[in-house]
Amino acid sequence: MRGPATDPTSTPGHRHLRRAAGPFTAAALLLPLLGAAPAQGATDTSADRLQQAFATAAADHHVPQSVLLAVSYLQSRWDGHGGAPSVTGGYGPMHLTDAETAVATTEHFAEGAEDARGDSARAALRPHVEVPAESAVPARLRTLRRAAELTGIPAADLRTDPAANVSGGAALLAAAQKELGEPLSADPADWYGAVARFSGADDTATAAAYADDVYDVLRSGEERTTDDGQQVALAARPRLVPDRAQLGRAGLRTLPTDGVECPKSVSCESVPAPYAQFGDDDYGNHDLGDRPASQRIRYIVVHDTEGAWDGVMNLIQDPTYVSWNYTIRSTDGLIAQHVKAKDVAWHAGNWDVNARSVGIEHEGFLADPDAWYTEAMYRSSARLVKYLSRRYDIPLDRQHILGHDNVPGPTTSTIPGMHTDPGPFWDWRHYFQLLGHPFERAGGKQSGLVTILPDYASNRPVYTGCTTKGEPCTAHGSSEVRLYSDHDVSAPLIKDIGRKTEPTDGVNDLSSRVSTGQQYAVADRWGDWTAIWYLGQKAWFPNPRKDPAAVSAKGLVVTPKDGVASIPVYGRAYPEKEAYPAGVPAQSVVPLPYTIPAGQRYVVGDEMPGEYYYAVTFTTDSHRVVVGKDLYYEIQYGHRVGFVRAADVTLEGSAR
Repeated sequence: MRGPATDPTSTPGHRHLRRAAGPFTAAALLLPLLGAAPAQGATDTSADRLQQAFATAAADHHVPQSVLLAVSYLQSRWDGHGGAPSVTGGYGPMHLTDAETAVATTEHFAEGAEDARGDSARAALRPHVEVPAESAVPARLRTLRRAAELTGIPAADLRTDPAANVSGGAALLAAAQKELGEPLSADPADWYGAVARFSGADDTATAAAYADDVYDVLRSGEERTTDDGQQVALAARPRLVPDRAQLGRAGLRTLPTDGVECPKSVSCESVPAPYAQFGDDDYGNHDLGDRPASQRIRYIVVHDTEGAWDGVMNLIQDPTYVSWNYTIRSTDGLIAQHVKAKDVAWHAGNWDVNARSVGIEHEGFLADPDAWYTEAMYRSSARLVKYLSRRYDIPLDRQHILGHDNVPGPTTSTIPGMHTDPGPFWDWRHYFQLLGHPFERAGGKQSGLVTILPDYASNRPVYTGCTTKGEPCTAHGSSEVRLYSDHDVSAPLIKDIGRKTEPTDGVNDLSSRVSTGQQYAVADRWGDWTAIWYLGQKAWFPNPRKDPAAVSAKGLVVTPKDGVASIPVYGRAYPEKEAYPAGVPAQSVVPLPYTIPAGQRYVVGDEMPGEYYYAVTFTTDSHRVVVGKDLYYEIQYGHRVGFVRAADVTLEGSAR
């Protein structure tokens, strides 16, 4: 489903992405920034058209240019995405939404063969639930049509022409200011209420959190080169203090927080998932627990919903469905908490990971897997993850902040059905910058480890199957790098024996892909190519100095102990049989079809005891965490993580 959401017969614009440029020259910072019209005779060069569009729209609609720039930055970081829509049907630098025909009819939980609970001690959980029909598309997802009415600009132009899109956004801000009874002031401090209303939120907390983010951007200033090579700058106003009293006159509702576990810097509501019994022995849709007292929370798992907000909120309240801990809304960053961190949600498809993790869903309901995510959602998500990291001592790295696509199948039979979200277009590099833990070079030039770190905008592997099987996806920046069996792009792709199919360039085929922030041991080098140990094989990728796909790293690795030909890899870290007390059936410790041959090395993410959370009944009196004596290391094995027994390996520091 490509192209404008309300016109499925149209042909989408192709994205032309360029590598982000370095710091601007002093001349670039002298462009008009505070709402003035462009100077007479100003040159409209190819690199500053968007900056001029902001100046023109600000003057035409009497909105401070700085406010317009800051709102746009929070929506899209000034990118136009070639006219392609966001995950919630938003278009252009101002993220004007037009989602009436973009509401998905399925949720990603219902696709594939994955059992979201992933506990082989009980029958597989694969609920078939009809997705609730959307009675009406909310106003926050219909702003493009309103902008068309205010400006007289055709909807098609608002979707595809960045200048028209910016003008539409300025018209919406001016209309919000007038509706609040406020003057069209030249002072950015006087626009707090209009900015809050622009978010589309219907509650005070979310609208305020959104406006506070915009004013943080105004105070700090920003500058960057956009995805189509436009240079845009916003001068810093560090002493700017907005008139927050305006929000009290906006008539917005108050959120039901009910003791939510969220940082104060975000808006957060409580939409509880039910712990309810039904039938003779069925219950849902999560398990009560006592974390972290009973079991340490080690992971945060990032998902995307592929379903609209209202439908997702209905599903999470269905006891016959599955569960997760939080959902984040795309347009304004609102967070809903469903399951307390002490309890275990059914979300990752691996019971061991579920029992040690918190799951966060991110709203998106376009059928296209290559739709983009808003800055508001990235920022809200990053604040939540930082809060959880501090509260539960979770390291901020890619072996603890996992995508759903990094979670291993718990058994051999489950591997082909494991999910692949949030996919290759989630911007892990930017996300970790927002987390305050950017990926950086470490170690020497010939270090024995690398961190995968391509430039997101210019890294554009060809993927197929976004809309039609075998057909190329729209060109798009990506966090992922493709792997080959030799130092040649015509060589066969690396094969994942667990998937039992030949590798392809399909958007959901993870066989031969590594992702930004993941770390691997170097196996070999050849000119501009680097090889890593991956799925028990030597896997190659282009890594030229001028445009590196990876940088040197430092850390710990494991290698099979001397004297063995290979050691097994597991999909879960369960205790040995002797650790289970009476009344708790011992769970099989069965390896996956993967091994680590002698001499290969894999990066270590964590050391942990074998644990199993026994919770197969509605009443909690029989629930128990079984802890064994066997220790495991979590490793970056392929695209997904895996586990090895500490007794099978030697722990080493990375070479050089």
